[in-house]
Amino acid sequence: MRLLALPSARRLQPWVSGLVLFCGLAHANPVDPGDEALVEWSGRFAREVDHRLDVPRAAQQQYVMLLRKTLTEANLPDPAAQAFLLVDRSPQVQAAFIVLRTQAGGWYWVGATAVSTGKTGTFEHFLTPLGVFAHTIDNPDFRAQGTFNKNHIRGYGLRGMRVFDFGWQVAERGWGAGGASKMRLQMHATDPRVLEPQLGRVASEGCIRIPATLNVFLDGHGILDADYEQTQASGKLQWVLKRDRQTIAWPGRYMVIVDSKAIDRPPWSPLPNSTSSPNMAPAAIATRQKYGAPSTSCT
Repeated sequence: MRLLALPSARRLQPWVSGLVLFCGLAHANPVDPGDEALVEWSGRFAREVDHRLDVPRAAQQQYVMLLRKTLTEANLPDPAAQAFLLVDRSPQVQAAFIVLRTQAGGWYWVGATAVSTGKTGTFEHFLTPLGVFAHTIDNPDFRAQGTFNKNHIRGYGLRGMRVFDFGWQVAERGWGAGGASKMRLQMHATDPRVLEPQLGRVASEGCIRIPATLNVFLDGHGILDADYEQTQASGKLQWVLKRDRQTIAWPGRYMVIVDSKAIDRPPWSPLPNSTSSPNMAPAAIATRQKYGAPSTSCT
């Protein structure tokens, strides 16, 4: 579904009331020669990723506004065409969204899925930091070994899952007297049988837990691999890149973490273990069969 231009300057939900509003009626983005390709990527997301969330158009527009505001504050007001991974750490939402900046200067919504961010109140648990975080070879990614920790949990998920590393970041401590200190910010899959079914509620030590199918989607299509692809093209082999990857034409290099400060749980982002399904698709089922399926830290 192609995202329309930003909404009129009417009263928005409380969690975006502080944003700069854009005047005028909503118009479709200019027709882009790449529109057909954009639609193909939203279709791939629907086929390949589970735990999907069906975000209404109005909420999509509000999240794009929040993304643009955050990029502007980070001195990236007019980014080139590329993919962004946007994460809402709000306890009432706990979701990740893939959004494309198009060649025509518009925004295209690819899809959304449930995640888990930092749960405070326990030793060495951080509140997942806010901001724009570059995904570069300065903090090399690696792949999970699939081993168990002392709690018999595969903290990084099953063997072969990619661990996206965003380096040391200052975050708010969630224990003791609070304050801020550094934590290693990573995004990764998690134990498929114990922890993945809990995606959609705060649960991690500060990192971002994602479904295995989203991990495979980001990894296999190079969604955030602009820096890795550029470096490999210069002749420096990046071992973490899959040989059989089918990369998106507009790879990005930023994960953006926001807090919508949602007061209530939106219907489109239900708590886990509710009556809703994880939105399984044939390709997602195939991924489950390959890497392991969940039952009905950064670990």
